Amino acid sequence: MRIVLATSNKGKVREIKELFHDREVFPYTELMEAFEIIEDGETFKENALIKARAVYRALGDADAVVIADDSGISVDVLGGAPGIYSARYAGEGCSDRDNLNKIVEGVKNGGFESSPAHYTAAIAIVSKEGESCVHGWMYGDVSIYVRGENGFGYDPIFTPSGFTQTLGELNSEVKVGLSHRSKALNLAKILIDQIRFQRS
Repeated sequence: MRIVLATSNKGKVREIKELFHDREVFPYTELMEAFEIIEDGETFKENALIKARAVYRALGDADAVVIADDSGISVDVLGGAPGIYSARYAGEGCSDRDNLNKIVEGVKNGGFESSPAHYTAAIAIVSKEGESCVHGWMYGDVSIYVRGENGFGYDPIFTPSGFTQTLGELNSEVKVGLSHRSKALNLAKILIDQIRFQRS
């Protein structure tokens, strides 16, 4: 059973492939030209399903199972921002560091050095058997101090609950156990195994 990822984000692809190391997994861009998907949903779930549906239709392979991730960070002192806009918080075409800097400036401008925050991951699964979506969360704090070179996105300013190091400082083995995406993907694996069982 071929599992196709509805993303070309190298960080996400690497993380998902590590978790699905015993499966045949391809980013969709290895199978076709990349194309624009308009993510106009109002929740992580809606946007994940939009991406998975679009890639499943474009593949034209009824037997494929497409999974799509939509994830982001919500910062309490920013009123829950950036949320579903995490990947483009600083504007279209911005870099991960631009996005990170915007959060840092927002927290600073509020008169804080840190704030409670949480990550959300929604993983949508689309196949001929139907559609489903699962979620995972990771709680902690963001800081105005950038620490660590590991990971991507907002990792260098996010410290998970119970830790003193940022995700940018923690090694990948520790992060996999904490990750919102890992939690959601572990649930997704259960659903994909059910699909495999139905087909056998």
